Amino acid sequence: MATDLKSPPPSSTKPADSLQKAEASGDDVTRALPHALGPEKSLLSSILQDPQEWIGVAIEEKLTAEHFYLPAHTTLYGFLIELFEAGAEIELVSLVQKLLDRGLLDRVGGPSALTDLYTYAPSPGHFRHHLQLVKDKFVLRSIIQNSNEAIAQAYDTPDEVASLLDSVEAKILAIREGSETNKAPTTKQTIDEVIDQFQALLAGEKGAQGFSTGYEELDRKCNGLKPGEMFVVAARPSMGKTSLMMNIVEHICVDLQKPTMVFSCEMSSFQIVQRLLFARARFAMSQLSRGYTPNKGDLQRIQRAAVDISNAKMFIDDTPGISINELRAKARRKKRDEGLEFIAIDYLQLMKSRTRQAENSREREIAEISAGIKGLAKELELPILILAQLNRGPEGRTGKSLGVPRMSDLRESGAIEQDADMVGLLYRTAYYAETEEDKEQEAGRAELVLAKNRNGETGHIPLTFIAELMRFETGPPAREDE
Repeated sequence: MATDLKSPPPSSTKPADSLQKAEASGDDVTRALPHALGPEKSLLSSILQDPQEWIGVAIEEKLTAEHFYLPAHTTLYGFLIELFEAGAEIELVSLVQKLLDRGLLDRVGGPSALTDLYTYAPSPGHFRHHLQLVKDKFVLRSIIQNSNEAIAQAYDTPDEVASLLDSVEAKILAIREGSETNKAPTTKQTIDEVIDQFQALLAGEKGAQGFSTGYEELDRKCNGLKPGEMFVVAARPSMGKTSLMMNIVEHICVDLQKPTMVFSCEMSSFQIVQRLLFARARFAMSQLSRGYTPNKGDLQRIQRAAVDISNAKMFIDDTPGISINELRAKARRKKRDEGLEFIAIDYLQLMKSRTRQAENSREREIAEISAGIKGLAKELELPILILAQLNRGPEGRTGKSLGVPRMSDLRESGAIEQDADMVGLLYRTAYYAETEEDKEQEAGRAELVLAKNRNGETGHIPLTFIAELMRFETGPPAREDE
């Protein structure tokens, strides 16, 4: 989450007068914010003397104009980066003219200030050390600013404790990760990324797509689950949406070896792992209650599945009724500590939002949760799969439409439909069969209706549900007469 830290406006052309002052917390004296003018001058001097060498290093180290404390240095560095990106030559005489043409010469201190920087003559060997000093001072200023903002908000909104804590944690985490220095990419940078991905797709590189779900037809329609996307799988109770979610989790976490976090508001971590283990081993637990004794092959499959799951980086949080603020805080920590790449949540309507606005409106609460999940996907740059409950609309339909879900059946809020990048509606026809013959005929038949796909095609995806294994497989069930 980016923190808006603007450089202090110049109050004078004299460097000493342009230093912003800040009142120290708990102290009556006025103190200057942390800064390092000498290292700032050193960096700019090195760049002016050898721009091809040092601007590249500065960009690699993610040094931005906002890192500089002196407004003149902020303006000059930003202009140098602009010239570098445009491929323009950087030398002192033409630089003065270009600054003059743009009306920026006085803001950087005039020709004498540029000459002073150029002749500062630091040792090139100290460039990275001085760069780190400048960044460290920026971090200290960020801490001070965010702390001051948090203190003011704590006084102004004492009732919004959970939201305030979430906001403060996000800002402090952003400082730790250095994300507050990230700038929005230019159109040229974005075009380059799009072309690179297009070429990779042409070359058949799997990494150019999102994470495979393990279901071929779904992957074909959506090109995989991509960073920043929110995929909602919704269904009526007993349709198997948790099983589908865990099948996808298993593929991404165990087979693709991507660090994954599962938030389960309904099942315990023991139940989740148990279901995952025996589904992967293709062993029906229900057999044990009928007196079945596992054979050697069964035990070997269970052992292999146990090893595979043990080696996977899967983190399960089974906090019931978890709040959106708490979920975001836990996800951020796992992203920071474990390099989290995928999140699955079961399920949206069991989560809470504890803001004052959500207290008296369930629709408002669901909208806040949905927006929070989408925002988290973008913030952490990973895909999030979240389950949702449908209302009783499917049961109220007749004829061939009986049980067939629609996007309008999403319970309690149209915000889910709005926020989601993809919406999949899961149903099993056998559940709505009216006769035993029909139930037998439709046994195992399931469909995932991809009702919304922001970046691809929609349509019906046939699946087979193996109830005893709690597992969905690609394609319709095979029939004996086929």
